[in-house]
Amino acid sequence: MKSSSTRRTIVAAAGVFALALPLAACSGGDGGGGGEGGANEISFLTQNTGTNVAVAEALIEAFEAENDDITVRLETQPAGTEGDNLIKTKLATGEMEDVFYYNSGSLFQAMNPDQNLVPLGDEAWAGDLIDTMKPVVSTDNGLYGAPFGATQAGAVVYNKKVYADLGLQVPTTWDEFAANNEAIKEAGITPVIQTYGDTWTSQLFVLGDFGNVLAQDPDWAEEYTAGNRKYVDEPALAGFANQQAGFEAGWWNEDFASALYDDGARMVATGEGAHYPILTGIVSTFQQNFPDELENIGVFPLPAQNAEDTKLTVWLPNAVYIPKTTEGDKLEAAKTFVAFLNSPEGCEIQTTVMVPSGPFATTACTLPDDVPGLLKDMQPYFDEGNTNPALEFLSPIKGPNLENITVEVGSGIREAEDGAALYDADVVKQAQQLGLEGW
Repeated sequence: MKSSSTRRTIVAAAGVFALALPLAACSGGDGGGGGEGGANEISFLTQNTGTNVAVAEALIEAFEAENDDITVRLETQPAGTEGDNLIKTKLATGEMEDVFYYNSGSLFQAMNPDQNLVPLGDEAWAGDLIDTMKPVVSTDNGLYGAPFGATQAGAVVYNKKVYADLGLQVPTTWDEFAANNEAIKEAGITPVIQTYGDTWTSQLFVLGDFGNVLAQDPDWAEEYTAGNRKYVDEPALAGFANQQAGFEAGWWNEDFASALYDDGARMVATGEGAHYPILTGIVSTFQQNFPDELENIGVFPLPAQNAEDTKLTVWLPNAVYIPKTTEGDKLEAAKTFVAFLNSPEGCEIQTTVMVPSGPFATTACTLPDDVPGLLKDMQPYFDEGNTNPALEFLSPIKGPNLENITVEVGSGIREAEDGAALYDADVVKQAQQLGLEGW
């Protein structure tokens, strides 16, 4: 095993002036956008947040051990808006690293993939991608991205012990969910936890229902982007209507207006509350704060009116891409590295360094046997094709005030139709700023 020669370069990004030196320093090499060394040295760019760097370093070390003729140099840069601007600048100037990690979905489309990225649809690993992943890294002309990391879902996290004690079954329709909530309420337990002290959590009734919307209207996201679908109309109105129904039925915890995300995690973990509509990334909070309760926690999709329309709404992982400036021997080395990231060994390294929030987006990789039951509960929906992407992966339109509107609907301040109409108006300015036709 050769020792890793990974070198981390933090990209200063205060502005275009600050970018000039780092970009110039990375512009050498044989046919690669960011390569400094010989043909068998490639660069890999990731964000300097969370566990990104630790995962990248572990993957590079393992990759170099198997491929002693290739060296991978690690580069990092900020995430968020600053990082978005850096990505666009590097692609536009031909200074992008040989492989880079970035968003899938609407931000992927904003990179102008057909012009800037190497198509990867003919690579062996591409055939292993789940159907839900393919469209969020593809254009009409080809597939350009390989998933990096695991999925997560917007769904109902629930307490299995409460269900067992009350003899309840996982619901597949809204009526079944409502009946369960009434039985739970009768038993003196909070049926549905809401935590509007952290306003973003109020959006799950709407965002987590989108998989069901797409099941009923497969063209909804495309037509929404074109200005031809609205939240005030069914089937998208259901998310707002269900939230209003929950408030009016008295399903919420008494302190819903001030409770926080951590309160919601505690309540569902301890059985103080039965259901918490939330992102499954909450599993890391359970592992840290409630390890003894971990196997009492499960998950199911927000139910649609009809069982056949009930789908798990999935937030897909980001992806790795190769810019067209990566050429020759560097291109082959870059493709070899991308394939490793989507191999069983690459996925195993990822789960060792970071806590998975859901199944992988490739059938080549499986979750370890010792993951929490909540994650195992998600796997059948993937295996059976009962998942759909969250709207943000299919459309660039998301208004800034959704969380405030859903707080109002969930608090009985605003009717569902009024909230949906207000949100339809909220997105108009953004759609116009994006220059979308039909707005």
